[in-house]
Order: sequence, then C-alpha cells, then structure tokens
Amino acid sequence: MSEMTSQPSIAQIWDWLDAVPDPEIPVISLVDLGVIRDVAWADTTLVVTVTPTYSGCPATAVINLDIETALRDHGISDLQLKTQIAPPWTTDWLSEKGKAKLEGYGIAPPQPSGGPQRCPQCGSKNVSKVSQFGSTPCKAHWRCGDCLEPFDYFKCI
Repeated sequence: MSEMTSQPSIAQIWDWLDAVPDPEIPVISLVDLGVIRDVAWADTTLVVTVTPTYSGCPATAVINLDIETALRDHGISDLQLKTQIAPPWTTDWLSEKGKAKLEGYGIAPPQPSGGPQRCPQCGSKNVSKVSQFGSTPCKAHWRCGDCLEPFDYFKCI
C-alpha cells in the first residue's frame, strides 16, 4: 500500500486493531483482550501503548509484531510501540464482547467468584476444578460433571 497522505482517525485505527487476533486465543482480538491501552498521534508518529497480560508473557513479541504488521498493512509507516507494565493488566480489561467470544470458543470467561459460572460447552453449573494450572498461565483446567467435557477457565488476574 502506498504511504498515506493524511492521518487516519484514532477510531479507524482502533477498528483496524480490533481485527488483530490474540496469538494464543485467536477468537479474541487484542482490543477485546484489553492489552492495547492507548492509541495516539504524536505529530506524524502513531504511538500504540501495549500492556502484556503479564510481564513475562511469551506472546508479547508476537503481539507487537502482529500490531506492527496490521498497521503497516494499512499504510502506517511511522509507528512506535510502547510497552506499559503499570498498572498491570487485569481481566477487568476484557471487553464484554471478548468474554462472550471466549465462552463461545469453549473457554469460560473470568468471574469475580474465582471460578466459572457454567460449562461453556453445555451450560451446566455442575463444574469442578481439575487443576489451577491450564494450557497457559492465565487459565485453569476445569471439567463439567454433566457433559463430562474438560474446559479452560480464564482466571481472574
């Protein structure tokens, strides 16, 4: 794509970023995950502030590359990615749309009670924790007592 002659709006950039999937859970966007904290123009440089889900998250480099690739594909040539670790990311930053996408994908969204309200497969409330540790540090492993299916629960952080 040729270099842009005018700056796209911040709203347009948020729309573009909302199409960038999380590399570990591709059904949810980085915007819905809440890791993109700010988008702003500093003269002709677009500054995107990113807060990783935790400071040692192995997906951070991929997330930054995906953000840069998406924006460059839309003609943004002057780009700065800024990592912000304070305040730390929290599951409170997940959008409602993102929580619904997680559940539709089979991952129970975080709940203030510290456990899933229902099985994301069949909707049963008869669920039990198998392990506090799941496929990634932000997930725990649970099982439904009715459909007997295992599932991930996205922990409150």
